[in-house]
Amino acid sequence: MTKTVMLESTVTCPECGHRETEVMPTDACQWFYECRGCGTLLKPLPGDCCVYCSYGTVPCPPIQLDEKCCG
Repeated sequence: MTKTVMLESTVTCPECGHRETEVMPTDACQWFYECRGCGTLLKPLPGDCCVYCSYGTVPCPPIQLDEKCCG
């Protein structure tokens, strides 16, 4: 059975609360994300592999597939 991977995730800035829906890359990790609301540079929280896993509504594609993220 093939898992369906969602590629859109809504990132929420912890500083200003701005929300932006983005299409996640499938071939690279996104370690940094600049908030379009306040300009804060977001980085993954400890234990997370990327900004989508830390601040997004959907984790990155490798995590969705139970794979190691960008390893």
